[in-house]
Amino acid sequence: MTQYAVTNPATGEVLETFPTATDEQIQAALDAAQRGYEEWREVPLERRQEILREVAASYDRRKDELAAIIATEMGKPVAQGLGEVAICSSIYTYYADNAADLLEEEELGTVGGSSTAVVRKEPVGPLLGIMPWNYPYYQVARFAAPNLVLGNTIILKHAPQCPSSARIIAEIFHEAGVPDGAYVNVYATNDQAADIIADPRVQGVSLTGSERAGAAVAEIAGRNLKKVVLELGGSDPFIVLEDADVAAAVKNAVSGRFGNAGQACNAAKRLIVHDSLYDDFVEALTTSTDGLSVGDPSAEGTFVGPMSSEQAAADLQEQVDDAVEHGARVLVGGSRREGDGFYFDPTVLVDVPQSARAWSEELFGPVAVVYKVSSDDEAVELANSSAYGLGASVHSGDVDRALEVGSRLESGMLAINEPSGTSAETPFGGVKRSGFGRELGKYGIEEFCNHRLVRVRSR
Repeated sequence: MTQYAVTNPATGEVLETFPTATDEQIQAALDAAQRGYEEWREVPLERRQEILREVAASYDRRKDELAAIIATEMGKPVAQGLGEVAICSSIYTYYADNAADLLEEEELGTVGGSSTAVVRKEPVGPLLGIMPWNYPYYQVARFAAPNLVLGNTIILKHAPQCPSSARIIAEIFHEAGVPDGAYVNVYATNDQAADIIADPRVQGVSLTGSERAGAAVAEIAGRNLKKVVLELGGSDPFIVLEDADVAAAVKNAVSGRFGNAGQACNAAKRLIVHDSLYDDFVEALTTSTDGLSVGDPSAEGTFVGPMSSEQAAADLQEQVDDAVEHGARVLVGGSRREGDGFYFDPTVLVDVPQSARAWSEELFGPVAVVYKVSSDDEAVELANSSAYGLGASVHSGDVDRALEVGSRLESGMLAINEPSGTSAETPFGGVKRSGFGRELGKYGIEEFCNHRLVRVRSR
């Protein structure tokens, strides 16, 4: 049976299968990426920018088609799929519009007494991207856009659940003018991905995925002296101070936790609430969660679709059941829905003890865990007790106070009075076991960049 398949998570039906690449096809992809690099890096920057603008325009034109594909492929409600397509278009546009400034050489002036020096930003060669299923277009865009405009070439291994979106991404690139060798889609196995990383033609690898996958990729990359960027799991704290607007905080918590069926690395997974607001917050959160529209991702008005796979739903159920066994209480939801598909009811958990898996593990689905604290210090201590450090948010009527609390949090990103989000201009990434490196903004274009020093001695 093929590894790559489109399985509709709303029904469990396998709609299309894709054969995995042969070893010969992997070698052909490596050859193409190396030849493509030798040509692509010589394409004038202005032309690469034009191509990215056309990619953005294609996403805009084909938005309905693109949203429908991932609704069927991984269960994202169409309205949220259209939002994902829009952010992708903005990413390609951002790098098209700003590449010249981002890649401008840096003058260092006179050095060593008699030489002038500059730093040039140049491509390094073929790269491997290993991408997840939860944001099939966005994850690729934030890796591919800066590296293509820089002049690197890309071999892209998408998640086995996303072969259809992987195919259309490659189609859009090639129709826009990206040569076949500059962007190569491969339906590779994990073993083949390891071989690609080890190949001397490949100069780096970027992975978005689980801790386990990140550790495996980093080990192979390190053994072969390859640069690696990792965006891994998260268990983002969402801190509500006692002077916060409860209604606004609950609204942010619901959107930040339950969008994409809770399947986001930077979702608001741990809601940490001051005890003076706790009862009101929990009551409003429970009411809002119970009222969320759950159903067919292709249907208008659906906010929470199915989880991406049978295994994902089963794993989440095990975590919730374990929490209850250790004393946690389910206020709403708590279980999979009966019938076809991989649906999990939006859930609110309270009183989760440290002995439960839910205390330390990432819950990658529509489950909000609420904690009660009595002070800012206790909120910070609880937030930092996680092994993860992707994003964090603080909610307060006093922005300065929120910033002070936020400055003590161990995270790669911080939001005040809004859930953690993303935009083309701003860097995305974490610390601790959430990985390292940054994507998007000016930082994303410099991760796989040769900062070449050029010194000229005066006569």
